[in-house]
Amino acid sequence: PAQRIISENAASKTSIAPPTESEEDEDYIKPSCPTVANSAEFQKPGVLQIEYGFDSNFRSSDFRLQQSAPLSIRFAAGSRFLLEADIDTVLAQRQEEGGELQTGVGDTRLGFQLVALKEKKKRPALAFAYAIKIPTASDEKMLGTGRYDHRLTMLLSKKLGENTDLDINFAYLNVGREDSRRRADGGLAAFNLSHQFENKFGFEAELSGNSLDDVQPKGVYALGALTYQVNKRLRFDTGMRFGLSGEAPRAGFFAGFTVGVANLFRK
Repeated sequence: PAQRIISENAASKTSIAPPTESEEDEDYIKPSCPTVANSAEFQKPGVLQIEYGFDSNFRSSDFRLQQSAPLSIRFAAGSRFLLEADIDTVLAQRQEEGGELQTGVGDTRLGFQLVALKEKKKRPALAFAYAIKIPTASDEKMLGTGRYDHRLTMLLSKKLGENTDLDINFAYLNVGREDSRRRADGGLAAFNLSHQFENKFGFEAELSGNSLDDVQPKGVYALGALTYQVNKRLRFDTGMRFGLSGEAPRAGFFAGFTVGVANLFRK
């Protein structure tokens, strides 16, 4: 009987063992850059996530060169609710070859994301997001339109294996026209496949398109990125995108990092 009691106590302790370090570290951060498509599920609740980097586009129908330093601040207020703020801290643009390079602050975007369904073995995660663009970029320098824009997005995410993820986004765009006080309606679609190797390196491949200017100028794009996960709090990324339609910039280069700077819910 004594041996049975000891055995039962050992089994009980095993069943209520605290989560391992790897379980606690899972999805401590969930980078949203450098891709257009975002995951339906985000970082660990309470984590304040900061993304910063460099982005450039070359030779579009509207400009010859565009460079920016985008900053994204994402806070998981709960397991199903995310708050986000994005701004191009520096924006530089040259309209014509040999023309003057105009510089300033870019536009600001504020938004939130709500997870409707969490991922299960036989179903993808489903979420909805809303963002409003506040025109903080100078329209006199032609760095922005000076108009408010709106974006409503449906996000789907599914694991295709232990280290492979598929993210699909569809968005409705409502933007202010530059040439009048009227507004225009459009759409956005993005399909992203990402894989994480055992050596901390990973890659992302994406196909996206938007019928109106959004975070990227209107057009169809193919993107390839290389990532490196330093630890649970820090990831670096770099890569290139290529315009597949006539109005899209011919090419673009980007590099940046994602860091989880605090877990505000941790005791």
